[in-house]
Amino acid sequence: MAEAVVELLERAARREVPLEELRALRLAVQAVPPAALRARLSDDHLGALFALLSVSDREQVSACVSILERLLQALDPVYVIQNLREELQKGLFHPDDSVKILTISQVGRIVENSDAVTEILNSPELLRQIINCIGGEKIAVAKEAIKSLSRIAQTQDGLEALFVSNLLSDLKNVMATNDIVRYRVYELIVEISSVSADSLNYCANSGLISELIGELTGDDVLVRATCIEMVTSLAHTPHGRQYLAQQGIIDKISNIIVGAESDPFSGFYLPGFVKFFGNLAVVDSPQQICERYPVFMEKVFEMAESHDPTMIGVAVDTLGILGSNVEGKQVLQKTRSRFQSLLNRIGHQAKNAPTELRLRCLDAISSLLYLSPEQQTEDLLRMTESWFTSLSSQPLELFRSISTQPFPDLHCGALRVFTAIANQPWAQKLMLDTPGFVEYVVDRSVEPDKASKDAKYELVKALVNSKTIAEIFGNQYYLRLRAYLREGPYYVKAVSTTAVEGAE
Repeated sequence: MAEAVVELLERAARREVPLEELRALRLAVQAVPPAALRARLSDDHLGALFALLSVSDREQVSACVSILERLLQALDPVYVIQNLREELQKGLFHPDDSVKILTISQVGRIVENSDAVTEILNSPELLRQIINCIGGEKIAVAKEAIKSLSRIAQTQDGLEALFVSNLLSDLKNVMATNDIVRYRVYELIVEISSVSADSLNYCANSGLISELIGELTGDDVLVRATCIEMVTSLAHTPHGRQYLAQQGIIDKISNIIVGAESDPFSGFYLPGFVKFFGNLAVVDSPQQICERYPVFMEKVFEMAESHDPTMIGVAVDTLGILGSNVEGKQVLQKTRSRFQSLLNRIGHQAKNAPTELRLRCLDAISSLLYLSPEQQTEDLLRMTESWFTSLSSQPLELFRSISTQPFPDLHCGALRVFTAIANQPWAQKLMLDTPGFVEYVVDRSVEPDKASKDAKYELVKALVNSKTIAEIFGNQYYLRLRAYLREGPYYVKAVSTTAVEGAE
């Protein structure tokens, strides 16, 4: 097979390969091991394939791109940059986007190699053109360019090349193309900044983070909505949060939420600003964030109590995030009756809202009610039990009725709620005291698809793994659950049939 590939490559080098043979070559190179390809390839072979890209025949270009993808992956990155620099350069100017993506992805591969990255950093024209590709019409080309530049910035030399040279001007010039391209550059800057405090310093000194923050706190409500997502990404890292706090950005975001009361257009950006604080509370300290920025909690409650499904959805998501750890649960518990009545509202939405909001409510309820075994103190168990009973007059029946509906997503969402409480003694007693509930749990016939079978299996597993289940459920039910677990999620009981002589 390797010989056949080489023979076709030799003919390609002489420009003697018709399209049918290129198609055959595309299939052949996929079947040859990389080591065998590496041993037989020459500069002429690769040069010829790159030369065959300079035609307007899209099918020929597509075949050559597929072949080159395979061949280049078989080669050492140092070899690629030292011997095919000119071809890579031309590839970045090619009118076909697939050629650009091929070239940029090779550059991304090269910069991951410590011996080859220096060659790229000494090729400012190549880097300049990759920066220009961020401004390309096709998002796939821009994404590949962002990915490669982000990899380049993983090293000190890469940061120097991008931010302490003329390339910074190129980056700023490409931002001027239009709003969409400007946000792509911000996306790149946030991605680089998230790597380390050192990376963040380079980005901050370039002035580009200040520009992003300026747009976040500016008057354009649509721009705010876009920028807050990027700033939220930056807040996922400790050094990012420290920078935002030191620059007073978190205080500014809090003040904008306060001012949103009098802004008729706040609906555009408010969900993103609230999500920012929700994420901040989880990665930092829910108690500290909620105490320092009380407007955040107040706004979440207001949104959850509103009649706007968009606002309710964001509030429910945020409560689920906030209540995903014990400290967040305790913060919510401190609001006492207000949160209890809000739970009743969420229970009502889980039953009656449009499907998407129902799913978000079910996920938030699961998150709020879950306690790991080591967290199950008497106080916390009393709290989750009181939250569960606040959801509805008959909460177990509420989720059971949702789980019997013919919608797989809702069915699984309700099963996840049962799974969240399955290891808590009060919930096990409630399940046992509810007529027919344990039979429903071990009944395989009610699960119509793979996702439902998996969700039911997780519920059974959570029950069996609980330390209190055998005592509360009793031996008979406990053994049935263990048998279900042992048989796996997709077990089907064999039905034996007996043939009777003379029967129709």
